[in-house]
Amino acid sequence: MTLTMADVLKKIKQTEREAARQLSEAKEEASKIVSDARKKSTELVSKASDDSVTNTQTILDAARDEASKSAEKVHKEGSKSVESIAGAAKKNQTKAVDHILKTMSSL
Repeated sequence: MTLTMADVLKKIKQTEREAARQLSEAKEEASKIVSDARKKSTELVSKASDDSVTNTQTILDAARDEASKSAEKVHKEGSKSVESIAGAAKKNQTKAVDHILKTMSSL
C-alpha cells in the first residue's frame, strides 16, 4: 500500500492534533497537581499553626498551674511565719506590759 502525498500530510496532521491533545491534557494535569499541592500546603500550614497555638496554650496552662502552686506554698509558709510571730508576741505581751509599767514607775 503506497501512501500519497495527501495521505502523508493527513497522517502528519492527525499526529499533530494528537500531540496537541496530549500536551493540553498534560498541562491540565500539571495545573491540577500544582493546585492540589498549594491546597495541601495551605492545609499543612494551617494545621501547624493550630498545633502551635494548642501547644503554646498547654505550656502556658502548665506554667500557670506551677506558678499557682508555688504562690500557694509561699502563702502557706508566710501564714505560718505570721502565726508564729503573733503567737510569740502574745506570749511575751504580759512580760512586755510588766516591763513597760516598771520602766514608767521608775521615772
